Amino acid sequence: MYDIITIGSATVDVFAKTRASGREIVQHAKHRDVCLHLGSKILIDDLVTDTGGGGTNTAVSFSRLGFKTGWLGVLGNDANGKQVFAALRNDHVDILGPTKDGPTGYSVIMVGLEHDRTILAFKGVNDELLAKDIPDLKTNWLYCSSMLGKSWDTLVSVVKRARKAGIRIAFNPSMYVASQGMHELAPVLQGLDVLILNKEEAEALLHAPGSNISYLLRKLHPHVKLPVITDGPRGAYATDGTSIFHLKPHRMAVVETTGAGDAFASGFVAGQMLGFGIPESLRLGQVQAESVLQAVGAKNNLATRPQAVAELKRKPHHVEESHL
Repeated sequence: MYDIITIGSATVDVFAKTRASGREIVQHAKHRDVCLHLGSKILIDDLVTDTGGGGTNTAVSFSRLGFKTGWLGVLGNDANGKQVFAALRNDHVDILGPTKDGPTGYSVIMVGLEHDRTILAFKGVNDELLAKDIPDLKTNWLYCSSMLGKSWDTLVSVVKRARKAGIRIAFNPSMYVASQGMHELAPVLQGLDVLILNKEEAEALLHAPGSNISYLLRKLHPHVKLPVITDGPRGAYATDGTSIFHLKPHRMAVVETTGAGDAFASGFVAGQMLGFGIPESLRLGQVQAESVLQAVGAKNNLATRPQAVAELKRKPHHVEESHL
């Protein structure tokens, strides 16, 4: 019996850091874009390879926080698949999904871009998870991250099975998935225990661009027991239908942001698994996120449970409560 099974993607991530003059950051519409000069050669200052993907990032986080964890997804029968397999085993995560012919997911992540990054993502066999690949769901919790293609259809069927079995379910969609809207995501969202997404994803899900956090939470709560919205340096928010809880992050130097959302989401759900209230779950999520923000890679600096507990005691984040 597992404490939690995560379902989601697996990748090998290559972090390419460049400060070269052959690229520019320009303002375009309401966002800032990376521009590379056509025909130029951009020098890389540093190159780091690690494993990533929402499914495996969260699986490793849950395992380090002391939970018996399984990961459900697809690996390719290539060297990258073997690398991901070995990394998961090293963190005591059981691999419950298949290995298939084809390439493992792969991402090229440009870092050093004004303390942010741009990701080029290749899904590979991540989109090939089928219903026949799903084992018996012997778990207390199911954590779902974004899946596309055939794997999305499989995720929907897994959620239905889990709901019938009384398994608690958490979901952290990407912008790709959230932008489909509430109607398309209804089979996953209805009765969901925990939904975690960032402000832009919440706006896309509700087709409500420019809305404030309170409005977004009020719209989500009738569908989801516990919606949580993160808003970068402005912190994280959650509601139980009566109150809004707002966590204010610590000021800190950010090394690299990849995986911080997965770290926060897994930390928050871990708090719920441990019986914490919303404020303490927000704090545990932020401890995991801030751990990841201080290193390159989505998994390298994830806290263990003793480390997280010590950090919660050392410098707890302030959480405000107000009426919804």
